[in-house]
Amino acid sequence: MPNVIPEAKIFSCTQSKVLAEKIAAAYGTKLGNVITSTYSDGEFQPSFEESVRGSRVFIIGSTHPGSDHLMEMLLMLDAAKRASARHITAVLPYFGWARQDRKDKPRVPIAAKMIASILETAGATRIITMDLHADQIQGFFEKPVDHLYASTVFLPHLKNLKLDNLTIASPDMGGSKRAYAYSKALESDVVICYKQRAKANIISHMELIGNVEGKNVVLVDDMVDTAGTLTKAADVMMERGAKSVRAICTHPVLSGEAYERIENSKLQELIVTDSIPLKKESRKIKVVSCSDLFADVMSRVHKNKSISSKFVM
Repeated sequence: MPNVIPEAKIFSCTQSKVLAEKIAAAYGTKLGNVITSTYSDGEFQPSFEESVRGSRVFIIGSTHPGSDHLMEMLLMLDAAKRASARHITAVLPYFGWARQDRKDKPRVPIAAKMIASILETAGATRIITMDLHADQIQGFFEKPVDHLYASTVFLPHLKNLKLDNLTIASPDMGGSKRAYAYSKALESDVVICYKQRAKANIISHMELIGNVEGKNVVLVDDMVDTAGTLTKAADVMMERGAKSVRAICTHPVLSGEAYERIENSKLQELIVTDSIPLKKESRKIKVVSCSDLFADVMSRVHKNKSISSKFVM
């Protein structure tokens, strides 16, 4: 008998509804029906309002803190498993808690590993995510992981800007691999920022490795949280003679005073994806959608086709 491909159904967690609707439209279908009941004390219960028996289920939801976003994904995975879905794919545009990927001092958790295990225990048979904070997090999973790169959507955008004297910059040493990959694709120079932290989210000192004088600089990072690093780097680069400074960051966490810092900084523009919905609008923040990328990859996964062409790095 020929292999029968099960029906594909796409569902969304609450926090990623707008992106999920875009992904479903690009996929060529509508979102499945889910309702969420909430108790007085804050406990909630998602419910699939249609059969998923024997289907391939895609559940879309970023797991950025607070913990309710992760909890909702886990509950939906469990519900799909108990409803006899054949394949259950957790689509995590942003994989939260990923900064805790190792023990950097005694008596701390490795949260990324713990969450990988919990997702699989809840019922995920496959993971699709984008720009993990550290590539090696893929190794925390026992199930297949499709780790996509936002460079697929950012590179065409950067090329359309037609910037002369382009230089790609990494805001820290850890992002140098990503910066070199972009510079290779764009045939540009590379600058690395060396920073020292007084504590988490607080930078005490920053130096540049490379020359930015007369250059149009594009900072590349996987996420922007408080925007302290990006805005500090932009200020330092402009002081060193840069012509302009932009930043591209996949995941717009944007907590604390991030919006104010960006507005008051020398950054000309911050380009992000819609992996996390913006809390508010900003004249300096431009959103490039990753919906087509996820829709294409989900379609290829469902049809058992290669997704190698989507790994642009």
